Amino acid sequence: MTATEAATEAASAKAAERKSGSVLRSGAVMASGSIVSRATGFIRSAVVVAALGTGLQADGYTVANTVPNILYTLLIGGALNAVFVPELVRAARNHADGGAAYTDRLLTICTIGLLALTALTVVGAPWIVSVYAPDYHGEQADLTIALARYCLPQILFYGLFTLLGQVLNARNRFGAMMWTPVLNNVVIIAVFGIYLAVAAGSDGTLTPAQAQWLGWGTTAGIAVQTLALVPALRAAKFRWRPRFDWRGSGLTRPLRAAGWLVMLVATNQIAYWVVTRLSTATGQHAVEQHVSGGVGYTAYSYAFQLWVVPHGIVTVSLVTALMPRMSRAAADNDLAGVRRDVSYALRTSAAVVVPAVALLFALAPWVMGAVYGYGRTGDADIAVMAGMMMAFAPGLIAYSGQYVLSRAFYAMSDTRTPFLLNLVIAALNAGLSIAAYLLLPVRWAVTGMAGAYSVALFAGFGVTAYVLHRRVSGSDAARPSLMRSPGLWAQLRLVMACVPAGVLGYLAARACEGPGDFAAVGAGAVALLLTVALLARPFRLREVSAVIAAGRRRLRRA
Repeated sequence: MTATEAATEAASAKAAERKSGSVLRSGAVMASGSIVSRATGFIRSAVVVAALGTGLQADGYTVANTVPNILYTLLIGGALNAVFVPELVRAARNHADGGAAYTDRLLTICTIGLLALTALTVVGAPWIVSVYAPDYHGEQADLTIALARYCLPQILFYGLFTLLGQVLNARNRFGAMMWTPVLNNVVIIAVFGIYLAVAAGSDGTLTPAQAQWLGWGTTAGIAVQTLALVPALRAAKFRWRPRFDWRGSGLTRPLRAAGWLVMLVATNQIAYWVVTRLSTATGQHAVEQHVSGGVGYTAYSYAFQLWVVPHGIVTVSLVTALMPRMSRAAADNDLAGVRRDVSYALRTSAAVVVPAVALLFALAPWVMGAVYGYGRTGDADIAVMAGMMMAFAPGLIAYSGQYVLSRAFYAMSDTRTPFLLNLVIAALNAGLSIAAYLLLPVRWAVTGMAGAYSVALFAGFGVTAYVLHRRVSGSDAARPSLMRSPGLWAQLRLVMACVPAGVLGYLAARACEGPGDFAAVGAGAVALLLTVALLARPFRLREVSAVIAAGRRRLRRA
């Protein structure tokens, strides 16, 4: 190697290190916002569970509040999340005005679609509720329909939040989109806190006025979250001017890509509809059979919300920061750059996600008790949710990895391949959930559905990894096979280290559960994390060692 070549390689390495540092800093800003958002989200969930419990009435609210998110994601949300940043990055590079007019047109057409969708869903609320909860009749159906009508306007605000947040992300301003959900949580905590104070001592039945208060209050939280992005947009010097000159403006490309994503989300939601329908029916059967604990949809939903937290804090933050860079590499046909970013995201996110999986699995009873064990939630409810958490937990590794891999395809403006690959997950999730409903006792049916999702995720992750590996390797015959990938073996070593760590964490939690769930979780988490830290060197867990070293540096500076 000549001196010039060596100097060029050294300069490239330093540039890559600076870029990784920038990504980590941006990821850290988003992760800190996500942590605060998730923490306040736990408080919000605890207040909601304390107010409504996990029975049929809670199921009605949960269905009504979840349907707007489902429909938004199904019909437009997934497309906005995946298509917007690559398209805006490409427009900024190729258009003389930096993509300003293109952004205005894209925002205008999407907002009109959101308004039309919101109006249609509010009118069709009775039919929508009958689709997701066909076993609801009489007062239960009326309550759920009323709550749904108050909550369905959230679709508009969900969409505007995503649109404006992606504009900020494309401009490398990542913090606001992760911090503003805190305001949403604060609003909902206040709404349900007031309800608890007013309804104290009642039999727990929602009156029409109380249902209206809870429904509109929940929608107000999303509205506040969206409006809170405006200062960040102004700071980024973004001014949206609605434009209707769509013909010949290049919008066909993102709309075509969005079509595949709509179909991808649709397949996911068909599977989710199967789970929702079967779990709500299971909740009804459990009441009829006098099974202790809420074993229906609400328990599944709250276990899922807690399960996905590490992914939301770490993987989403990291990939969101990487997405503009990955999109630029893909636009330049730099497959090696895409490959490096994918490998970096998988290894770095796994360093946190895999230990989190061990913690959620080993400490599930105490974690669920600490987060949800209040108000109308009893020991039987906690036991049910803990079982669901244990069934969900392993799948988080695949869920996080699948998220990284799919974003690599989106950065390359390929939304068709992820749709086809996602059929594996959706089909397995629906099929195995039906099997769980038919074959397992009522007490364990929904827990089996959680386990079915984990199995489906691992199958989809494996297939997606194989296809993406072939795509980004190109014609490079020197690239190792997928089974010899260093990243794969690094993940396996991390899993092997977390198994004994989880066992020791469980034993520590059992030994310290006397003072309560928080003491047990604290002791178990400390034992588990210390074990992972001690095993980092012998197991060659470089990413874990890097996280530990970064923590030490912060402590020294402090």
